[in-house]
Amino acid sequence: MKSPLRASLFTLALTSYSALALANPAPATPAALAAAAPATASGVDFIRDVQPIFESKCLECHNPNKIKGKLLMDTAAALLKGGDTGPGLIAGKPDESEIIKRVVLPKDHDDIMPPKGGPLAANEVDVLRRWVADGAKWPEGLVLNYKTPEQRKALAELQKKLPTLKRIEILPGSYSLETKRDFQRVVVLATFQDATTKDVTAVCDLKVTDSKIAALDNLTLKPVADTGSTELIASIGGKTTKASITVKDGTKDRAISFNLDCMPVFMRGGCNQGGCHGAARGKDGFRTSLFGMDPAGDFMRITREMPGRRINLGIPEESTLIEKAVGAVPHSGNQCFEPDSVYNKTLIEWITAGAPLDSKDVAKCTGIEVYPSQIVMEGKDATQQITVRATYSDGTDRDVTNLALFMSNNDPTASINKDGLVTSGDRGAAFMLARFDVYSVTSQVLVIPGQLQYERPKLAEANYIDTLVNDNLHKLRILPSGICTDEEFVRRAYIDIAGVYPLATDMRAFLADANPNKRSALVDTLLERKEFTELWVMKWAELLQIRSAINNNQPPFYKNALLYYNWLSERIGKNIPINEIVVELLASTGGTVSSPAVNFYQTEIDQLKLTENVAQVFMGMRIQCAQCHNHPFDRWTMDDYYGFKAFFSQIGRKQTDDPAEVIVYNSKGGESRHFLTNAVMKPKFLGGDTPELKPTDDRRKVLADWMASPRNPYFARNIANITWAHFNGVGIVEPVDDVRVSNPPSNPELIAKLAEKLTEYNYDMRKFVRDICNSQTYQRSTKVNETNGGDKRNFSHAQVRRVRAEVLLDAISQITDTPNKFQGLPLGARAVQIADGAVSNYFLTTFGRAKRESVCSCEVKMEPTLSQALHLMNGDAVNDRIKQGRIVAKMIQEKKSDREIVEDLFLRVFGRMPKDKEWASVQQAIASDTGARQSVHEDLFWALLNSKEFYFNH
Repeated sequence: MKSPLRASLFTLALTSYSALALANPAPATPAALAAAAPATASGVDFIRDVQPIFESKCLECHNPNKIKGKLLMDTAAALLKGGDTGPGLIAGKPDESEIIKRVVLPKDHDDIMPPKGGPLAANEVDVLRRWVADGAKWPEGLVLNYKTPEQRKALAELQKKLPTLKRIEILPGSYSLETKRDFQRVVVLATFQDATTKDVTAVCDLKVTDSKIAALDNLTLKPVADTGSTELIASIGGKTTKASITVKDGTKDRAISFNLDCMPVFMRGGCNQGGCHGAARGKDGFRTSLFGMDPAGDFMRITREMPGRRINLGIPEESTLIEKAVGAVPHSGNQCFEPDSVYNKTLIEWITAGAPLDSKDVAKCTGIEVYPSQIVMEGKDATQQITVRATYSDGTDRDVTNLALFMSNNDPTASINKDGLVTSGDRGAAFMLARFDVYSVTSQVLVIPGQLQYERPKLAEANYIDTLVNDNLHKLRILPSGICTDEEFVRRAYIDIAGVYPLATDMRAFLADANPNKRSALVDTLLERKEFTELWVMKWAELLQIRSAINNNQPPFYKNALLYYNWLSERIGKNIPINEIVVELLASTGGTVSSPAVNFYQTEIDQLKLTENVAQVFMGMRIQCAQCHNHPFDRWTMDDYYGFKAFFSQIGRKQTDDPAEVIVYNSKGGESRHFLTNAVMKPKFLGGDTPELKPTDDRRKVLADWMASPRNPYFARNIANITWAHFNGVGIVEPVDDVRVSNPPSNPELIAKLAEKLTEYNYDMRKFVRDICNSQTYQRSTKVNETNGGDKRNFSHAQVRRVRAEVLLDAISQITDTPNKFQGLPLGARAVQIADGAVSNYFLTTFGRAKRESVCSCEVKMEPTLSQALHLMNGDAVNDRIKQGRIVAKMIQEKKSDREIVEDLFLRVFGRMPKDKEWASVQQAIASDTGARQSVHEDLFWALLNSKEFYFNH
């Protein structure tokens, strides 16, 4: 067992490392860390003075991984034993000690120590001489480790921060060790007053109070006794914390398990992934279940499919399973792990034991926990170890860090290696995903620049949104942009809230208004306009795929689509809460003509796709992967998928005399069967309970009641996220319909609060939107500063967003005074009002209007393209409409001055007055050809309508 003083001694050397970088004597350590072994009579302190020299200058060549000259210098015994030339030192006799002889050789001598980085400084040689002369005292049990320059730098930085240490935590906070093969890696996390964190496990004083119960071995806790309880104590910088340790059956071993031990090895080695043997047809004649979802089937294929080849009970090491995994024979998957690795030893142990099949009562994994769950790292190349603990159905737990799979959702900010070591990068937020068995959990990592000069700004906060956004920005040390101008706000609010561009008269009236609360007043006015309702009817029509010409000429036809749209429009127009609308939709029965909501079940008649659509539209979850295998990056299993599908397995349909009408009803018959086992699956809420149902109950009604209720934590979050993304250009979860463990919200507290408020408001969308638009967050400028230029997910500035197709076409029609005509709508109707997703035109298609062929949010295309630019410049969308609308000609006939015409055009198109430079350019153009006044203004009109400023919201 290593001495419990080991970590403490590392800490006491921090100041020395900093001093070594400057080649000066080390200053005294802080009083809080001065609990080391006493100094010698000569004043030399081993921890403070000698240890830094050995670890930075000597151990690079004389450590257990590199033993130059057969000399080890990591322990007192090793140094006394010496190497090729005998003992390393003779206590009390520096001139006869080999290490002193070597450090005083000429710098060009072949045997000088250290051979790299130049000879020791005179003061360092003096320290070693005095230390040896005074008896070469070495603290009992202390083991030294080589410190790279990067490690020494990190330790020096930690030393500077220790005076601001706020607290330390041992993670996990308690330990239960069962059987002698059980272990748990220890992590000690330090949190400082500026909220940053550091992994101080290797440099703190870490000890077990009763070493007869449990012991630390290289930062890993292992049982010693059969039973008992003790404590783990960590101390650093004057802070101390404890964690309880319970040992049970610590001297007994458990039998090797195929499910618990071997299956995780296959997952860790990548053997059962889709690119290898987990593929549908396997690889190289061997197939396993994808991601290990079928252990029984895998056991059969490994042990029975090719007897005597895949496993060799007589000589386990010569099993094909082993030889290919360690690269002993050719393997298209390359070498999976080393022969001396714990993974290979596990498989060999299982084969040696006779490759047994697990009993039916073997424990199953019930979940995993990741430690630490939140980290705030400072500067690039800082590191933090993450550990993963799994819990099992028999009440035990297990450290599975070396068996889990890790990935980062933002490698430039924070990357993670296969062993769970996080390394910081650029400023930002990232989530580390840990996957084990069928469970996935994330740990949030925030990275801020090192040595940043930062003071939290005092910002105005209109409501809870600003508080939570600003708190998150503070964690990242990001300074938000200022507030947008009145002109920018008016245009932004009109487009976002009502889906229209402001008129020139609207702009002039707002700018002339002296009311200090005029922004809030404008929001209230826009929320009461019918265009607000029409905009959200359009958005929900996309989500519900309201369109004709689908399902191989099955209803809904155009008539059905129109009835469905009108039903939705009437509900939203009456401000009926969206949760009530969803309940009515999911529980709907009757005819597609007489009960339009029933068309929801005619839009998609395939039960599998219907199941997926309901999850994606109303909960923001893409569960498609779980149809054929457990989801690799989320919590959903095939059991979850087919349990949820069971709610739709009893949908009945029958024809009527009207070919446009289909009756949808509860057939009270039909089951959902598991894809692999063919077992009948009971209806189960996604992420929720299994309801008790009678045979006569309408399963869809039961689902509807749960779906939009507080019992379903995902519904309100999804609606809140969709709404937030509409007004801010990006969701808190992005994409908005891809909520999963591996794609967590950028601001968890914000999305939780928004969901809470939406529920509190009883889904009153006007009240909810008012909160968003009145916030300082929504009203921020798109202009960035030095700290937030790269921020895309934390709402430190407004996003520049291309205006969606329908709103843009309506704006061109309004600005040029040229009405549109769409199928089924009167002349002058707006594109936003089109009921049928199958109705479109060239402009709408080019600018990415959703076809409503799927529920994916990706159907709405918001990216600018070359085709769009060419259509605006050369098509009839702009040039012909300018001529047809005669806006410029009418203003000239009204005797308006050039300045008045230019101001009107700028206000119409940009929502602002022309800048001096812009006005000067127009004056120059008019002056150059006085007879082409109308032509110059029309050219200006065309140029404005073709500019980025027009078709982007900013």
